[in-house]
Amino acid sequence: MGTERKPRIMYIECKQESLLGPARIGRVSFSKTRITLYYGGKAFERMKNKGGKANYFKVGTGEEYWISGPKHDGNDRLYRSNIPVHIDEDVRDEYWTEIRQKPALKDRNTT
Repeated sequence: MGTERKPRIMYIECKQESLLGPARIGRVSFSKTRITLYYGGKAFERMKNKGGKANYFKVGTGEEYWISGPKHDGNDRLYRSNIPVHIDEDVRDEYWTEIRQKPALKDRNTT
């Protein structure tokens, strides 16, 4: 049995500029070691010193990100906010139907 993890839907928020950065729900894939994940043609590595506002950094730029599994209640931001989160088109139906269990909202592209 391999160590690869199948791609999964994750919450991705840029923390470079502020505590409430631009965020989205999208599908990420993982390296065999699970230290690196990939989204949108970019690589992100897990930060060694966990805690604070970020848990990953963008390879090449060092930009900090909070990346985690989406919550069933939709409160995905590390710091609470009513700022909408964009949902990628290729995961929208699955996000609303399976994760949030609100299939009536499957046409919405933000939380």
